[in-house]
Amino acid sequence: MLLAIDIGNTNITLGGYNGDVLSFTARLSTNADKTGDQYAVEIKDILSLYGQSYEDIEDCIIASVVPAVSSSISAAVSKLCHIVPLNLGPGVKTGLNIKIDNPAQLGADLVAGAVGALAEYTMPCIIIDMGTASTISVLDRNGAFLGGAIAAGVQLTLKALCENTTLLPSIHIEAPDSVIGSNTVDSMKSGLVFGTAAMLDGMLERIEDELNEPATIVATGGLSKEIIPHCKKKIIYNENLLLDGLREIYEKNN
Repeated sequence: MLLAIDIGNTNITLGGYNGDVLSFTARLSTNADKTGDQYAVEIKDILSLYGQSYEDIEDCIIASVVPAVSSSISAAVSKLCHIVPLNLGPGVKTGLNIKIDNPAQLGADLVAGAVGALAEYTMPCIIIDMGTASTISVLDRNGAFLGGAIAAGVQLTLKALCENTTLLPSIHIEAPDSVIGSNTVDSMKSGLVFGTAAMLDGMLERIEDELNEPATIVATGGLSKEIIPHCKKKIIYNENLLLDGLREIYEKNN
């Protein structure tokens, strides 16, 4: 089994692949204070929960935007499985033509998402990843990575709103019945959900104008499924896009 691990600012997503079949996915909380031993115990327990054994893991690939956690997770996998994980970074073959000003600045998560989209969808392609930050990545008709946009994620926006106002409560992120909220909670939900959807529609329209052609639009990330149903643009939801991209990258290097 190949263990693919995506380390984000909030969550760590694990996926187990038997060939090209994704056997399971699981999530852990990202915590820079945890040691490799602590993560080893959590990974072992997670695998057991899904009927898997750490002894079945033959290799591992990791993408991370939290360097402090990368080393702990790598140490955990090495201790459990007696393998050295492949960490996505400079020197790793991706097959992605990166055309931004400084390709070394491109996050491993964006690389994995782009490779996953390149393998599965028609180009040009726009990739939305809604996590701690909301990112938009753009691939041209030849599959080259042109760049994108970064905005505060929905949860981050809600946290800032609640922490910097006296009377606004913390709420569950879901769409209200109407755009025009008739109370404080529904007004906040409207701004977060419909406001984010409208922002995405506007950005997608501007990006397609710059591309001078329509694009395949794919969304991933935990909050995408709450937001994209309220977008006017046709958007494909792919929960495991980054994990699939990591599997593709692993195959290119083995």
